[in-house]
Amino acid sequence: MRNAGRALRYAAPALLVYAGVRALGLLVLAGWAAAEGESAHTLLSARWDSLWYARIAEDGYGYTARLPDGGTHPDLAFFPLLPALERALSALSALSVPDAGLAVSAVSSLSAAAALFAIGDRLHGGRAGVTLVVLWAALPVGIVQSMAYSESLFTALAAWAVYAVLTGRWVWAGTLAAFAGLTRPVGAAVVAAVWLAAAERFHRERRWEPRMAAGVLIAPLGWSGYVGWVGLRTGSPVGYLDVQGQWGNGFDGGLAFAAFIGEHLTGSVIGGVGLLAGVALVVWLYVLCVRQGQPPPLLAYAGTVVVLALCAKGYFGSKPRLLLPAFPLLLPVAAALARWRTAASAAVLTLAAFGAAVYGAVWLHGSGPP
Repeated sequence: MRNAGRALRYAAPALLVYAGVRALGLLVLAGWAAAEGESAHTLLSARWDSLWYARIAEDGYGYTARLPDGGTHPDLAFFPLLPALERALSALSALSVPDAGLAVSAVSSLSAAAALFAIGDRLHGGRAGVTLVVLWAALPVGIVQSMAYSESLFTALAAWAVYAVLTGRWVWAGTLAAFAGLTRPVGAAVVAAVWLAAAERFHRERRWEPRMAAGVLIAPLGWSGYVGWVGLRTGSPVGYLDVQGQWGNGFDGGLAFAAFIGEHLTGSVIGGVGLLAGVALVVWLYVLCVRQGQPPPLLAYAGTVVVLALCAKGYFGSKPRLLLPAFPLLLPVAAALARWRTAASAAVLTLAAFGAAVYGAVWLHGSGPP
């Protein structure tokens, strides 16, 4: 307990700054919503994916939306951990299911911030750890961290799993990876991080430790368990892929996204150039991660998240959100800013926080889901 207390006190500055950035985003959103005659609470807790998670929490799986064009959207596309936590918290408290989702997101985002600080501190020092936390909070799509979505929960589990790998806590790493695999399809990225780290350790030492072997075996149980359950429920070994197909999702190597960018280049040129710039920025940041010499588990995790986000078809407006868990991409920037003078780095981070607050308010008032 004393070690936990010391760790919490050490991480407190990062958590306080994180909470401040997110509070700023919520205040701007609330003001914007009031001016538009809308409810910030509804925008955060009861729109788009939040409604699907809440319905699963209240009624279990089995709902399928029928679309005007004859298509279907089954709720089996959504992984079960967030709705399970929403249901449990709502049953144990006076919170409604949507508000339980907000509470899970709030706690998870703080946990994710603590994990990011721990990773940044371990690799580049405490100042870089704090900077990494602020950069993640101040991402343009950072408002999602405060929504009843699964990104905060997933990032917390993934980041702590990676930290457990970096510190040799193999059973913890495997267990957290398994829970991450019950949260989002990209849970496979956490499994990749655990497996690659174990393979590297085995190659170096030529022996399997019992705890390492246990972590390797536990890691895929969440993701494979849910995908297998969907297969049994649908009566097909590729049932989950069929469900994703009904949503218009799936992995096509980026062909659909490339066509989407091409359409914008021949139509709204500015939009197309902006998309290309965004993709180039993501790729450049990953190259910087490699050149920085990040540990292989971080590179494997971030690389898998990036590939799955950019090379999947579906609703392209969600790609920035799908990249939100790829926090290792921010490490080179955090390490660089940490070497700046305090006033200069604080100015940059403050500007980013205000920009993210405004962007988040505008984004959530758009017509499509984030």
